[in-house]
Formats: sequence, C-alpha cells, structure tokens
Amino acid sequence: MAALTVACLAGVAVFVLATELFPYHSSNDDEGVYLLQAALLLEGQLEIHAGDLADAFRPWFFIEDGGRLYAKYSPVVPAMYAVSIALFGEPRVTLAAVAAGNAALVYALGSMVFDRRVGVVAAAIFAASPLALLTSSVFLPYAPTTLLNLVFAVWYLRGVRDGRLRDAAVAGTAIGLAFFARPYTAVLFAAPFICHAGWTVLGSVRRRWQDRRLRPLPDPLRRNAVTAAIGVGFVGLALAYNARLTGSPLVFPYEAFAPLDGPGFGYREITGHSLEYTPALALEANGAALWYFATRWFTAGPLGAVAALFGVTVAFRRWLAARRSDRERDHARTSGLLLAGLLVSVPLGNVPFWGNFNIHAGIDDPTTGLLSQFGPFYHFDLLVPLSIFAAFAVVAGWQQWRDAAVRDRIATVASPRAARAVVLSVLLVSVLVAGAANAAVLSTPIERNAAHTDRFESAYEPIEERDFENALVFLPTPYGQWQGHPFQALRNDPDLDGEVVYALDGPPERDFAVLDAYPDRTTYRYAYRGEWTPTPSDRITAQLEELSVRSGERLEGETTVGIANRVDRAYVRLENDGAVASETIVNPDDELSIAWSLERAAGSETDGNASAGDGGIARLNGSTTETVSFDGADELVLTITQVQPEGATHTYRQEITVRTTDDGVEAVWPPERTACPLVTDCGADGTYLPDRPDSHSEWERFETRLEASEPE
Repeated sequence: MAALTVACLAGVAVFVLATELFPYHSSNDDEGVYLLQAALLLEGQLEIHAGDLADAFRPWFFIEDGGRLYAKYSPVVPAMYAVSIALFGEPRVTLAAVAAGNAALVYALGSMVFDRRVGVVAAAIFAASPLALLTSSVFLPYAPTTLLNLVFAVWYLRGVRDGRLRDAAVAGTAIGLAFFARPYTAVLFAAPFICHAGWTVLGSVRRRWQDRRLRPLPDPLRRNAVTAAIGVGFVGLALAYNARLTGSPLVFPYEAFAPLDGPGFGYREITGHSLEYTPALALEANGAALWYFATRWFTAGPLGAVAALFGVTVAFRRWLAARRSDRERDHARTSGLLLAGLLVSVPLGNVPFWGNFNIHAGIDDPTTGLLSQFGPFYHFDLLVPLSIFAAFAVVAGWQQWRDAAVRDRIATVASPRAARAVVLSVLLVSVLVAGAANAAVLSTPIERNAAHTDRFESAYEPIEERDFENALVFLPTPYGQWQGHPFQALRNDPDLDGEVVYALDGPPERDFAVLDAYPDRTTYRYAYRGEWTPTPSDRITAQLEELSVRSGERLEGETTVGIANRVDRAYVRLENDGAVASETIVNPDDELSIAWSLERAAGSETDGNASAGDGGIARLNGSTTETVSFDGADELVLTITQVQPEGATHTYRQEITVRTTDDGVEAVWPPERTACPLVTDCGADGTYLPDRPDSHSEWERFETRLEASEPE
C-alpha cells in the first residue's frame, strides 16, 4: 500500500507540474517534435507531405526530403503520448503514468536488492528528486525510456530468480523498445546485464560441457536466448523504420538530420552549432554534469548524494563479508551488483556524447542552459541506483537508531519513554532537514521554468484571444526557418489543413505560394516587439495582425508618420535589391505623408499564370523618374529617416511583399512596420504596435494605406 501511495503521488505531482508549470510546454523545443509525431501516428502517418511548400512548414528537428518531412526521433516515445491522446485527449496523462510507473519499478527493484522498506523509501527518493520531477513533467524521452529500461531490469532479474521464460520475454520486449526509442541510452543501461548474461551463459555451457551433456539446454541459455531474440527483433524493427524513412537501414533519422551529432570525439556539428569535442573537454563537461547532478538535482542535494555513497559502501561491505550463502541472498547480491554497474556504465558511456557539453550554457555556471532547467538529463538513469542505495542508507541508519543497544545507551541517562522520544525526535528532525534540503534544490529550477512560462503566456496572448476558424497564420523566425523553434505550442495538424494553419514567414515568392495554396482562409501575421532570446527576462510584446492581398492594375499608397521635435530634415528612400528612389524633405512639419504607387511595367509579358508576371515598377510620390523596378514576387522597402541637427536619427521602415500578375500587381497588406532610433533597420526590436501606444513615444505615428486605382 505504501509503494502504491508513493507511485500515485509521483504521478499526481508530475501531472500538476505539467499542467501548471508547463501549460505552454517548456523552453526545450524538442517537446513539440514528440507531440507532432504523436499526432502523425494517430493519423497513421510517419511523415508530413508538404510538397513544394515544405520549407514553409518544416518543424524543428524534422528532415526535409523531396517535399516530405519526417522527425529525427524514433516513434516509440511519441506512441506512448499518442495512447493518452487517443484515450483521454490529453497527452499529459502519459507523463503522470510514466512517473508513477518509474516510482513503482524503483520500488520493485529496491525490494529485490534489499527489502520492501528500502523499496518504498527508494521510490520516494526517486520521485522527489528535482531531476525526476521536472524532466518527467515535459514531453521529452528520458523518463519514458527509463521506464522501459526499468521494466527490462526488473523482469530480467525475475527471470534470473525464477527461471521463467515469460519473464525473459518481457525483458527482451522492454529493452528492444528502449533500443528503438534511444539506442545509445538502452545500450548503456543494459551493459551490466549483458555482461551478467554472457557470464552466466558461458558458465552454464561450460559446466554442461564438462558433464558431457547439453540437453536439456541450461536455464541461463534458454532465458537469455529468448531475451536476445526478442530484443534483436526490435532492433530489426528499428532498422526497418530507418529504411522506410532514410532509405538505408543503417542510417538513423537523427544521423540523416545531423551526421556529426552522434557519440564520438572530434568535430561535432548540429544546426550550425559546432565544436571540436576533445576527450579533455568531454571529461570536463561530464564531470561538471555529474557534480551538478549530485549537488543540485538529486533528492536533498548533497545530503542525498552522501547518503547514496554511504549506502553503496555499506552494501558492498555486507556483500563481501557475507559468510552464509543461499539462493535468495545470492540473487539479492547479484541484483545489487548489476544495479551498481549502472554507476559505471552510464557515466562512462556518456563521456563520448557531446550533448553533455551542449546542455551547459557555461560549464562553470549551473544557472544557465538546459541543465539549469531540467538537470543533466542524459544521466537520468543514474537516479535508479542512487535512489536505491540512498534508501538503503536511510533504512539502515534508522534501524541502527532503533537498535536495542542504542536505546539502552540512551536509557542509561534517561527513562525508556524519554529514549523513545529522542529516537522519534531524531527521525523527525532528519525528515525535516531532508525535506528542507530538497525544497531548496527544487525551488530554484522551478522558478527558472516559471519565468519562461510567464514569457510564453505573454507571447501567446494574442493567439489565445482569437477564436480561429479557417485561418492561416504567418509566424516569425527568430531562430531560423523552423516551426516550433520557438513557439512550439503553435503546431500544425499532420495534414496541414486544420482550423488554423501555421506557415513560416519567408521569401516573397514562398509567402505568395502559401497564400495561393490557402486562398479562402483568413490570414494573419504573428509578430512581436523585442528580441527573442534564450533568456526569459528578455520580454516581448506580441501582436496578431490580420492580412489581406490588395490587387489592381495600379496600387496607390500613402505612408504618414509623426515627426519629433527639432527635426530639420527627413530622407525618404524606396529601394529593392540595390535600386533606390529617394528624396529629401527639409524642415518637415510634425507629420509627414509620402505617396507611392505600384504597377506593372509597360510591355511585361506573362504566360497566363496569375503569379508569373515578370516586371513591376514602384514610384515615389508619383514621380516618373524616382522609380524602382521589381521582378515577379519581391520585397520593397520604404524608409523615412528624420534627422535632428546634432545628428540623432529615427527611421520608420515598412517592408511590402509584392508581385506582378496578369492583371496588374498584388501586395500583402499591411506591410511589416518598424520604428528604429539611430539605425535604419532594427528588426523585431522596433516592431510598430499601433494598438499599444505605451510601446512607443507620443509623437511616433506610423499609418499607411493602399488602394487600387486606374492606371494613368
């Protein structure tokens, strides 16, 4: 009952964190990849078919191949999320189930190695650790893969103890799925068990060989053959999946995405980030990760780590000093040694993987980077042995305090009732100290993640206020041409035809192609003022602006801006691809209006395609000489720079996406507008928000209009 309670509390805690701390997901954009894969699986798909518009819809960590888009990750963990989506409409149910399952399996493993009391305490220590709580609360693969690894470990050890083939079959299925999910992680976890299996198989075969008989087959040989056969079957499934997506069974999707992202030393690279990963750097990065694991991410921080070290020491002394030997004791010792083997295989195996460098924003600073929010998650499996050995230390220590000799020593200076009170006081103080220590290490990463959530809440506010119906939304690209990086909560349906379709803002020709592909939708531009960085304190102000396509034989526009005090001149420029039309306004009033127009160039030929027009002309203030030409789909930039006598400047900038057609010209309206002090282009930092007067100076006004007119 106690173990069940701990497991249920673990699931509830993770579900609360997932819904309250991460309502918009975390700053780790891998979450959106797994959830999109889950949606694909529910539609019976492994890939998105986007055709010529693949670049406009490419999600983060998806490979583009001839118009199809597929994820770099395997489908095992997404399938786990898909189950709860199908059953409950809420993928966070899987997070809770995984957390509860991990706690229950840690209990089972702790009970095998020591006893049930240790198992219960181990489950509680595991579930209460900051690493387990926070990493299990987001849609990442580490906790689910550990669940599969734990199923393998528990049923492998049951098979060793009881000799049942069905236990071996469960173990093989679990480790096979774990390999399919995260091959390297599964191999590191299974390494001690594989060594044990090989040793026992060889020993049993050697004994049978000496006895001159091999029939019936030795139990270790039969069991491990079943485990291996099923495990290899899942390896074959993983290779078949590779062949289906990448075209080669030996090329995993993550390798197709970034060939130099896997384990190994030397030059490593992914999405433009690269470095020379040397053994020295690997040891430094992994050493720091393990130190932060022990002092910041394990239960009760350093207290928990010291308890685990004490537990390992005492356990080994008992195992080595044991004189009596029976089947149950031998099995417990074997289980404990295999568990301790994880303390070797997981840290050593992680050294060649440069991901343990990338989780640091700075190796010497544990308060930045992904490590500061989720901990050293590549070492997640270490929680299992550390929790069990720490629990053993706690239970052994408590047993010492309850020992009659201890009570007798206390009783020499106090009454029996006082002795019991002393023991209970020590227990209470220990629990309070451990709880306070754990609260201290847990509160800081929660606050960091809460800061990211606050920023996401502000960023998504315009989206949440809108009830989309048959909409198309163009998204900004602060980190490059990726959907869901950031803004992973804004995801498309697998068929790219949901109530709202999200497309990346990109080159003019592609933007018009997206508009042509979704002609009957209400179109919006999602934009923000500010700079989006990994630092949550860099806040933004977001807006959702409805767009339309203005068209006509000739389009006439007017841009009206506010002028600051003491401005003695203003420079007006209309430009495209190096061509410039300009004029200078001397001593402008407090408001300046600039007229401009768009039309097809005389004599332009078309082939009957509405988007195939060749040339257009933009005129400044109706001038026949101040013109700029543009070809097909293009972008025109109009800037109005006001200058004060001492040289201070302020520039209004509008970027207009245009193209020529058979019938004239088209323009996406309204244009992107920025207002920049001192520079002519300040990007999103200067995004003009007409509905937010508090975001700009009182004199700043930026109004623009565009209407169709008859050509002259």
